[in-house]
Amino acid sequence: MNEKPDQEPRHLAPERVAARWWDALLVDLRGRWAAVRRDPDAGYSTETVVVTGLLVVAALIVIAIIIAKVTEAANGISLVGG
Repeated sequence: MNEKPDQEPRHLAPERVAARWWDALLVDLRGRWAAVRRDPDAGYSTETVVVTGLLVVAALIVIAIIIAKVTEAANGISLVGG
């Protein structure tokens, strides 16, 4: 292999990719939290984004449940005469 000993391989194991993603997320959240602590009014827009995101996730869950129920009902319809 042409990689130097102090370099990480180009293709990381999935656990390493997840760990890096998680570390990046934590760094970003810590930075945002520090900004909110410096200026309490600055968190209002962040709070709005979080609440909106949660509502979107809830809506997607409801849509998925409705699709599952409709599909189940449609699969129960018999097209064979009898």
